[in-house]
Amino acid sequence: MEHIDPASLEALPSRIAYLKNFLDFTSQDAAVLTSIQPLLAPMLPGILDAVYEKLLCFDITAASFTSRNTDYHGQVSRTVRELTVDSPQIQWRKTFMSGYLTHLLEADYEDAKTWEYMDKVGIMHTGKPGFKHREGEKALRVEYVHMSLLLGYLLDLILTSVLDIDLDIPTKSLVLRAFNKLFWIQNDLFSKHYMK
Repeated sequence: MEHIDPASLEALPSRIAYLKNFLDFTSQDAAVLTSIQPLLAPMLPGILDAVYEKLLCFDITAASFTSRNTDYHGQVSRTVRELTVDSPQIQWRKTFMSGYLTHLLEADYEDAKTWEYMDKVGIMHTGKPGFKHREGEKALRVEYVHMSLLLGYLLDLILTSVLDIDLDIPTKSLVLRAFNKLFWIQNDLFSKHYMK
């Protein structure tokens, strides 16, 4: 039996080591994620459209898109009813999620910077300070329920896309399992910043 000191889970490196160990996220999982990139990357625009269409189906999730982001200088739809997936601020947001998904497909999962990036993704919607570009700005807070639902929906879209790729069953299984493990790690890196 391996001993895990609960206090050690406060430090990102030991938390990641524990999460990877518990979920059996291995170098094979990391290799599978990067190997699927050429096949999955062309599907990302459709995945992004589906994500934002879903977010705009509910006023509670669409509401977070009616305020101006720090670095966005274009036109802003002020009501949720005006928003569409083609609205300028939604197009702008898509670039960030596209970057996130691309990062997941190209990351070096042996590099601590990958996990630091994912941890920052976990904190950025909590309203907590710590981001230079948000200094002096109104806190950006999206409740955990919406963030975890977004991760679940995004994972479902990715898994469905992988199922549509022409791969042999053993490879497909490895890819599906690797994404599942990775998204559970990302979900933990959300929840640790929301819950104490």
